[in-house]
Amino acid sequence: MSQVLSHSTQDSNQAMDIDQHHGDQSFEKNDQNLGVATPGEDEQQQVAAEEEEEAVVAFLPLERLQVNGISPGDLKKLRESGLHTVEAIAYAPKKDLMEVRGISEAKADKLLMEASRLVPMGFVTAADFHLRRTEMICLTTGSKNLDSLLGGGIETGSITEMYGEFRTGKSQLCHTLAVTCQIPLDMGGGEGKCLYIDTEGTFRPIRLISIAKRFGLDPEDALNNVAYARAYNADHQLKLLGAAAQMMSESRFSLIVVDSIMALYRTDFAGRGELSARQMHLAKFMRALQRLADQFGVAVVVTNQVVAQVDGSAGMFNPDPKKPVGGNIMAHSSTTRLGFRKGKGEQRICKVADSPCLPEADAIFAIYEDGIGDPIEEDKD
Repeated sequence: MSQVLSHSTQDSNQAMDIDQHHGDQSFEKNDQNLGVATPGEDEQQQVAAEEEEEAVVAFLPLERLQVNGISPGDLKKLRESGLHTVEAIAYAPKKDLMEVRGISEAKADKLLMEASRLVPMGFVTAADFHLRRTEMICLTTGSKNLDSLLGGGIETGSITEMYGEFRTGKSQLCHTLAVTCQIPLDMGGGEGKCLYIDTEGTFRPIRLISIAKRFGLDPEDALNNVAYARAYNADHQLKLLGAAAQMMSESRFSLIVVDSIMALYRTDFAGRGELSARQMHLAKFMRALQRLADQFGVAVVVTNQVVAQVDGSAGMFNPDPKKPVGGNIMAHSSTTRLGFRKGKGEQRICKVADSPCLPEADAIFAIYEDGIGDPIEEDKD
């Protein structure tokens, strides 16, 4: 997507090779529209089509590494270990590559050297990075108030954490995003699929039907474009990201949802004696999420629970003593943190708790049958 991760070194032939991995029927029309123009068409149209295709392609296929000394069998072993793109090889530590059966130290060096030639990992000017940021895609939340608060919507290529008490709209916003990520780019969408990891059993497909009708999508297509998985323990939750990487290398995704990220950790790791192990496991999970965001340019949205502070001074100096679970690991791993709280009736309040570029502010939105939206005048009164 290059709004997030497009590589200036990619040429049109590379884009045509990658397009073979985006043949899913749900996006057949989009793939046809993004195809490279034939030699008989106008040159300007061909250039525009190539640029648009590069904007959608966010990763390099693993086949690009098949050079002298690297065989198809080696690539198969890498895929079986969860490495499905050139970016995954470039970002992986050398020791992780050497743990793959059949990959020697010399071959690991060869893989890293070839990957570094294809994936730019050096310094760039702030001007170039700023230009790349201006082309970034944001997914609409369905509420103009929220989109304005977030600078356009949910940012792709990064992790957005939403925390709050029960019934504050976190899961409802996730359901809305699962649909809005499918709508066209000019409508605030991502023209991609959604990958939904549910840890609490709160996912309800029937909610997607009314939301899809609101945005003019076919309900059946909208449901088919959401890949759902129920996680039953923390290890299973992490393992699902490996399957997610494989799916995202074969089809176009624009959103990953984890609802909620800490629910299983709070039960699988009990007491202070397992706190260190819990935080290490959580850090590994968050890093895997960020890698997916970097490789495929998707937006990552995680919901989080809260816990009440029990120290004596909490109530005196803090009118809201609840804080998100996960400690500093969650705080540092999340790019943007949003705090949710209840309002009047169907109204909810979202506050920017932490962001590298957004000011601390809040916005009011509402929950309706067709998803998240702005409060209507009756609700305001």
